[in-house]
Amino acid sequence: MLELLEGLKIGKRKVLNEADLKKLTLPEEGELIGRVLKMSGGEHLIVQCTDGKTRMARIRGKMKRRMWVRENDIVMVAPWDFKDDRADVVWRYTVSQVEYLRDKNYLPDGL
Repeated sequence: MLELLEGLKIGKRKVLNEADLKKLTLPEEGELIGRVLKMSGGEHLIVQCTDGKTRMARIRGKMKRRMWVRENDIVMVAPWDFKDDRADVVWRYTVSQVEYLRDKNYLPDGL
C-alpha cells in the first residue's frame, strides 16, 4: 500500500522559475506583438505594435482574472477586423520569454 502512495504527490507543485509555468506561444496569423505604453484605466491599455501602429487594447476577462499587465510589458494582441485602431490582449510574455523572442528576432530592437 505504501508503494502506491509514494508515487502520489500531495500539495502544490514546486516551480523553480516563472518560465516553468507556461509554454511560449508565438503570434499566429492576425496577431501582433506589442509593448504596453500606458494603462488607460479599467481593462484598457495603449499598446505600440510591431507594425508601427498604436492601438487601444482591451484585456479579455479571462486573462484579466489570471495575470496582471503593467506598463512596458510585452504582450500579444489581436487587432479587431472592423476597427484597426483597437485590439484584444491575448497573451503577456514573461521576462525570459521576451529574451527568447529577442534572440529569435521576433521583436524589433526599438520595441
